[in-house]
This record gives sequence, C-alpha cells and structure tokens, in this order.
Amino acid sequence: MATKIHCPTCEWRPSARDRWMCVPTCATIWNTFDTHGKCPGCAKQWTVTACLACGVYSPHEDWYHDEAPERADVEQGVNEYEEELVGTGA
Repeated sequence: MATKIHCPTCEWRPSARDRWMCVPTCATIWNTFDTHGKCPGCAKQWTVTACLACGVYSPHEDWYHDEAPERADVEQGVNEYEEELVGTGA
C-alpha cells in the first residue's frame, strides 16, 4: 500500500522543493516530510505542520494517507497467487 502526503484540510500535496522553518527554535529550513517532522537542526519533533497552501495547522501524522492499491494491481496480485498455487500442485 502506497502512502501519499497531502494536507488533511485542502488536500494540497507538497513537493520535494517545499520548505518549512523551525521557528522559534533554531530557524533551520528543511522539508518536514523528509524527516517525518523532526528538525535536523535542533532535533525538535514537530507534532503539527502548517499547510503552505491554505495556512491551516494540522497534526503532522494526519498528512500521511494510505492509498488503496489500484484495481489492476490487486488483480495482478491475485493472478500471481493463483499461478503459485498451480505451480505447487495445490
């Protein structure tokens, strides 16, 4: 299952180029999703993250969304499983 990152309020998706600043602690600038919310400058673990699009602060964990596999992926997995069963004589 793939994990997608997007704002829980407006569904904006940050890119690898987006940056947040550790304020008021150490002023390090980094992509908070590269470190799961932990500042690489001072090791502060941020529990909320501001959306750069809508400005709403949300719990950092709420930005991570497990995406269901595509239907074709599910069917491929079933077909591979059936092939394994045939190969074992089951």
